[in-house]
Amino acid sequence: MGSGTAGKNRHVEVERKFDVPTGATLPSFDGLSAVARVERQPAQSLDAVYFDTQRRDLNAHRITLRRRTGGPDAGWHLKLPAGPDARTEVHAPLDSSPEGGDSVPTDLLDIVLAVVRDHPLAPVARISTTRNVVMLYDGDDAALAEFCDDEVSAWALGSGGEAGEEQRWHEWELELVDGEADGGRDLLKRLSNRLLDAGAVPAGHGSKLAKVLETAGTAAEVPDDNEASRDPVHQAVAEQVGELLVWDRAVRADTYDSVHQMRVTSRKIRSLLQASEDAFGLSDDAWILDELRQLAGVLGVARDAEVLAERYEAALEALPADLVRGPVYERLVSGAQRSYQAGLRRSLAAMRSTRYFRLLDALEALVAAQPPHAAPGEEPKPVSIDSAYKRVNKAAKNAAQATEDRDEALHRIRKGAKRLRYVAAATGEPKVSDRAKTIQTLLGDHQDSVVSRTHLAQQSLAAHAAGEDTFTYGLLYQQEDDLANRCREQLDDALSALRKTFKKSH
Repeated sequence: MGSGTAGKNRHVEVERKFDVPTGATLPSFDGLSAVARVERQPAQSLDAVYFDTQRRDLNAHRITLRRRTGGPDAGWHLKLPAGPDARTEVHAPLDSSPEGGDSVPTDLLDIVLAVVRDHPLAPVARISTTRNVVMLYDGDDAALAEFCDDEVSAWALGSGGEAGEEQRWHEWELELVDGEADGGRDLLKRLSNRLLDAGAVPAGHGSKLAKVLETAGTAAEVPDDNEASRDPVHQAVAEQVGELLVWDRAVRADTYDSVHQMRVTSRKIRSLLQASEDAFGLSDDAWILDELRQLAGVLGVARDAEVLAERYEAALEALPADLVRGPVYERLVSGAQRSYQAGLRRSLAAMRSTRYFRLLDALEALVAAQPPHAAPGEEPKPVSIDSAYKRVNKAAKNAAQATEDRDEALHRIRKGAKRLRYVAAATGEPKVSDRAKTIQTLLGDHQDSVVSRTHLAQQSLAAHAAGEDTFTYGLLYQQEDDLANRCREQLDDALSALRKTFKKSH
C-alpha cells in the first residue's frame, strides 16, 4: 500500500567517473548523432563536507552523505547504490538541519538509520572542486548529459575535525540528465568512448570520498574471503542480511510491497539460521531467532492489512454493482488501508529502536565470524536439507490426522516448506526448492483466506450492529471458503511431487 514514490527531492543518478592522466586532452563530442549542440557553462566552485560514523559504516555500504555549498544544487546530498553506474540521490536544503550547521537532517538520517544505527555521524572529509561543465543537447534542445571537468582538492578529517594532508587530482564525470530514459545506457557508453579516446581511464574509485578515505587509510575495512563466505548457507545468510538493509530503506520510504519483502527477508534469515544452528554457533545466541520472529510479527501487522485491502478491492471490483450493498468498501478497503498505516507506524517505531540496531549488529557479526566447528584450513561441515524435509513430511502426516485446528496444522506444513525452500536453494538443490515453493505458495493462499474469513466475520458483525446490509460480506466469505477448499484439494499432489523430487535427488 506504499505510494511507490519518493518525492521530488529524490532521483536516479547515472554517471561514470574517469581519472585524467597528464597529457589527456579535452574530449570532443562532434559527430555524435544524438548530440546536436554543446554549451559550456560558467565555472563553479564547490565545497563539500562528508559525514560518516567512526566505523565508516556508510563508506562500507557505498553510501555518501555530504553538505555542499556552491553550485546550482547546494544542499545536503545522500547517495545510495542503485545498480551499475547508478545511484539514488536524495536532496535536502541547507537550512533543513535540526540544529543548523553540520547537524544531519533528520529525514536523511532516517533513510540510513539501519546502516549507522546509534553511532553518531561526524565530518570525515572535506572536498573542494573547481568544476567546468559542458551540457550536451539533442535536436529538440533537450539536455542529454553533463560533462564535468573537475580539479579536486581534498582532506581527510580526524575525529577532532583536524585536516590531514591535502590530496589533489584531476577527474572527469559524465552524468545523464535523465538516468532512466530509454537509450540512456547506450548514450553513456558512446560518450564514455569519447573520453577514453581523449586519454582518460576509468576511475579507480567509486566516488571522490572513497578516493580520499582510501588514500588517507581511513576507509572501511572489507572482510577477507574465508570459510564463512565460501560456505553456501553462510553466503546465503550474508546476502539476505544485505537485502534486509535494502528493504529497510524501502519501508522507510513507504515503497509499495516493501513491508512484505522485508518480512520475507527476515523470515529467510531465520529459516536458514534454524536449519544450520551448529554452523553458526547459535546455542549461545538463540535470542537472535526470537528477535527475528518478533520483527516479522511487527511487520506482519502492516503486511496483513495490505493484503486484505488489495484482496477486497479486487474482489469488490469483480462483483456486479448490485451485489455490493452498503458501505462495504469503506469498512473493508478503507479500513484495511487505515490499519496498514497504523501498522507501518508501528513497524517504523520498532526499526528506530536500540533493540533493532542490536539485532542488526548481531546478524552482521554472525556472517562475519568463523564457523565455530571448523578447524583452521578445514572446510565447514555442509548443511543437510534432510531435517528440513523431514519437518515438512511430519507436519503433513499430522495434518492428515488432525480432527481439530486443521487450518493451524496446514499452516505448520507451510512454515516447514518455507524453511526447506530456502535451505534447498542455498545448498544447490533448485528442484527441491521449487517444489517446496509450490507448497508454500499454495498454503500461503490458504492462510490468507483464513485471515480474510476471520476479518470478514468480524466486519459483518460490526455492520449488522450498525444496521447495514451484510449480504456482500457473506458473498465474499463464500468466495474465500471456495479458495481454501481448492488449495486443500491441490495439496496432496504438491506434497507427492515434493516427495518424488526429494527421493530422486537423495
